[in-house]
Amino acid sequence: MAMGMRRVVLLVAAVLCAVVAMATAQEASNVRATYHYYRPAQNNWDLGAPAVSAYCATWDANKPLSWRQKYGWTAFCGPVGPRGQAACGKCLRVTNTATGAQITARIVDQCANGGLDLDWDTVFTKIDTDGQGYQKGHLIVNYKFVDCGDN
Repeated sequence: MAMGMRRVVLLVAAVLCAVVAMATAQEASNVRATYHYYRPAQNNWDLGAPAVSAYCATWDANKPLSWRQKYGWTAFCGPVGPRGQAACGKCLRVTNTATGAQITARIVDQCANGGLDLDWDTVFTKIDTDGQGYQKGHLIVNYKFVDCGDN
């Protein structure tokens, strides 16, 4: 095989490995994150109706209080990662791209905005450290699926 062809084959293999690694990592950059008023503390961390009526309540409403309180809440409809029931209960490490502030949030709901819908009290305000997200009505974030440490 000619040296030029060998380089092309190696380049294609490297690109394919990078694509597979990105798909496995389940993370996304520069995602729009709005906020939602779940008010978990005021609603006794109850995912169900009538207080919150989160999509994931069907599967996660009977989880122990310590599980429901462990992380702030978010709805998930991001560009990368599981959808629907498969996303319920999973955790995301969310980073405000403007400030670098990070937090772990638990997926309790689904949304339709193409990004994240972070709980105002337990997630959004914690990473909106410069107040720009509130002024704009959204943050630009990076997210990565992480182990919730529930085992």
